[in-house]
Amino acid sequence: MQEPRWFRAVLGVVTALFVAVVLVLPLATVFEQAFRKGVGVYVDALTEPDAVAAIRLTLVTAAIVLPFQLAFGLAASWALTRFRFPGKRLLVSMIDLPFAVSPVIAGLVFVLLFGSRGWFGPWLEQHDIRIVFAMPGIVLATMFVTVPFVARELVPVMQSLGTGEEEAAATLGAKGWTLFWRITLPNIRWALFYGAVLCAARAMGEFGAVSVVSGHIRGETNTIPLHVEILYNDYDFTASFAVASLLTLIGLATMAVKRMMEWGEARYAGRGEPSSEVVR
Repeated sequence: MQEPRWFRAVLGVVTALFVAVVLVLPLATVFEQAFRKGVGVYVDALTEPDAVAAIRLTLVTAAIVLPFQLAFGLAASWALTRFRFPGKRLLVSMIDLPFAVSPVIAGLVFVLLFGSRGWFGPWLEQHDIRIVFAMPGIVLATMFVTVPFVARELVPVMQSLGTGEEEAAATLGAKGWTLFWRITLPNIRWALFYGAVLCAARAMGEFGAVSVVSGHIRGETNTIPLHVEILYNDYDFTASFAVASLLTLIGLATMAVKRMMEWGEARYAGRGEPSSEVVR
């Protein structure tokens, strides 16, 4: 049904205003506040020791979490789309659990498990192992909240692809890793890359779960989001927005990479090469 021109115009204006007010204006404000006192102050806010430590910890955490989530996502999606086994639906529900559970609750669970008064706390103290208020706790909390991202990108794609190509290759003698590297991986590469980008972005931007398990120790357990909060609470607004602009840039970079991947996927599909639509 063809809608009246006036209706389309009103709908477009309302949508544009909503996007401008809710998305564009807040993002523009972040950068305006970050550079309000000049580039020199902006650079100083990003290069002072606590900020550098927060950036380093954030990047290291993401670098540790991402390979685990890639491995888990591949294994889980392969199992869910290629095999039948008891508890399959339960596994799907567990993968989606971080979407339903508040990150703060996830952080509290790790405190109850590994804190000084938690289930494993006394044993950990006896062996001088620190989980909570240290980097291992931050990694565990980040790993919890990023579980769904890779698997949820791969499962729909692998379901849509089916097993036809893999079965054909198997009849020709391909087995195990050869099937995976030569058939499966080329067909899911864009979904895998996109899931990895989303996972890394969420790992670097996570606040709730990390805030609970970190202890907010300056220069040691503060990630970028936690450092932003501390600066803001100290009324150092310019430095707070300067560091926050890094997270904004990460989000914008994620969008740019997503668009590049979609362009590359369409380009390869146009050449007749194996491709799969990333179902979101």
